[in-house]
Amino acid sequence: MRAVPTRDTILPSSQGGSAGSAEHPHATLRRSVAALAAVPLFDGFSKRHLRRLAREADAVEFGPGRAIVEEGRSGEAMFVVLTGTARVVRAGRKVGALIPGDFFGELSALDGGPRTASVVPETPVEVLRVFRHTLRRMVEQEPALAMGLLEGLARRLRQVQHGTPVG
Repeated sequence: MRAVPTRDTILPSSQGGSAGSAEHPHATLRRSVAALAAVPLFDGFSKRHLRRLAREADAVEFGPGRAIVEEGRSGEAMFVVLTGTARVVRAGRKVGALIPGDFFGELSALDGGPRTASVVPETPVEVLRVFRHTLRRMVEQEPALAMGLLEGLARRLRQVQHGTPVG
């Protein structure tokens, strides 16, 4: 079993994968692309766009109990859960759970505003972190991507409004 550090371990997704693994960089990139492709927010992204996004994303590990994001704090990134489980906490109450394939933080990643909930790992968690500036740069270079992001965000907001579990 791999020890989980008490501090964040940041691993560029294009340079080696999980801490302590001998995963080939191409396998790591494929894993990151697959994780991003499963995020409805990126439905409008081509494989080329997903590869580009994956190359600029970081794989980050968090130990249990240490918040990945905190409610009310501003944010500059969104996350996709690669491994582990986490709880979503709003106003001190657990309101949801996250498992591999789930994503969170997209609102703050798009507008830089405060987080609407905290996310706290229940087990060691590895997430793929995508920064706001990366999304912004891609949309500025290829404005057609903005429509895909808007459609994905609209679907996500409808889920929340209708009480469908998010993440």
